[in-house]
Amino acid sequence: MPSREAQGRLKVGRPIAIIDIGSNSVRLVAYEGITRAPTPIYNEKVLCGLGRHVATTGRLDDDAVERALRALARFRVLCETMDVSKVFVLATAAARDASNGPAFLKAAAAACGQKVQLLSGATEALFSAFGVVSGFYDPDGLVGDLGGGSLELVDVKGKVVGEGVTMPLGGLALQDLSGGSLKKAQKIVRAALERQTEHLDHLRGRTFYAVGGTWRALARLHQAARDYPLHVMHGYTIRPDDGLDFLHLVERVEAKTLKDIESISEARRPLLAYGAIVLEEILRLGQPKEVAISALGVREGLLYDKLDAETRERDPLLSAAGDLNLLRSRSARHGEELWDWTCRFFESVGLPETENDRRLRHAACLLADIGWRAHPDYRGEQSLNLIAYGAFSGIDHPGRAYLALAIFFRHEGLSPDKVSSRIKTLAGVKLMERARLLAALMRIAYPVSVAMEGILPRTPLIARGEQVVLQVPSDLKELASDRLIGRVRALGKLLNLEPRIEIL
Repeated sequence: MPSREAQGRLKVGRPIAIIDIGSNSVRLVAYEGITRAPTPIYNEKVLCGLGRHVATTGRLDDDAVERALRALARFRVLCETMDVSKVFVLATAAARDASNGPAFLKAAAAACGQKVQLLSGATEALFSAFGVVSGFYDPDGLVGDLGGGSLELVDVKGKVVGEGVTMPLGGLALQDLSGGSLKKAQKIVRAALERQTEHLDHLRGRTFYAVGGTWRALARLHQAARDYPLHVMHGYTIRPDDGLDFLHLVERVEAKTLKDIESISEARRPLLAYGAIVLEEILRLGQPKEVAISALGVREGLLYDKLDAETRERDPLLSAAGDLNLLRSRSARHGEELWDWTCRFFESVGLPETENDRRLRHAACLLADIGWRAHPDYRGEQSLNLIAYGAFSGIDHPGRAYLALAIFFRHEGLSPDKVSSRIKTLAGVKLMERARLLAALMRIAYPVSVAMEGILPRTPLIARGEQVVLQVPSDLKELASDRLIGRVRALGKLLNLEPRIEIL
């Protein structure tokens, strides 16, 4: 069980919530708090279509306004029910551009009982970029946030965010301006983007971070078409050549013919082709090395903006893994001791690691014991699913596969035949072998420590000469069982080293 100190850290304050009044949807997301790795505890959206005719009429549609106000009134009650401590209400392009926007914002504030912050295009772009900075490890590329009314583009490199630009290229705006003609919409998009050479010229060979519900929907359909094994949006990457082929298909066929289209709401389906056109033109003009889907955008960017400088510097993956370690492990401190213990072994072996390799190994050590409450026959499977599909940020899909495999092998043994070939392929050869190696270390650590703190620092495992040596102090010599020497032997087999248990 967590220590007394850890149990104290588990106590969290009241949740906070963000209501996002967008051109297509009005959404409520409640989070546990303002942290480096914010975890949603409730998420609800209503597709109101506020921006449906703004581009041509200059006004918010009366029916859309009524739907939005009903949603906001419901969200007010939900926030009261969840005892939310703070509600941030944001409005974007539709309310910003419509002549009756001010009247709507006044009614919206009354409906939700909160002040509404109307974001400028520049601020919307900044928060979108902050969302990507918050959710990706060392991002480098161009963020594109496609909403119903607008497209924001802004450059990011590490934690440095450039000056953003906003254009009226959202799905609803394009549908309106083009009169429903995809050919006309393509001309509008191409002309607008060709004027953005300052942003797109610097995209070549870097990553395009796609933010927004329409692009996430396209990515979901792309996963279905490719029979992709991990149905997680954040961090999903698409090669430009493959992406262009798929986008052309979306533009040519009726949405109802696409595989897994049932997973996309009927209200969003007409916008898929317009989102495909915008992304196609960005790929054609910008020539990025890949498209990375971001599940984090303006809302998470706002939360990131509220963090102090010290908290911003924390690793979101390690923050989330640390939270799970506190909540689910038998001894919270053991996860950090396991990390230190494996560090000493890796240094003794001299196995090269990148900074990203090290942080993934650290996260795996924190997650190593989160499945202990499951039935012994299913601990590996339960841990794999919990990690592979968990709400983690700061990690790509191969990294997810590595973490899931490491903990699976920790419970189920080191044979690669015990797990699906699809997740092994997703991890790749290098990460697959690293997962087996780390699991072999864990399979030694747990019979020694019984997942309790204080033992691993006294029982170091090192490579010395042609041997892999587990050092055990004399007062713990009874730990040196046949089972334990078998675990050391399995590790030695992976590294072509002779096993030894040394009593000190």
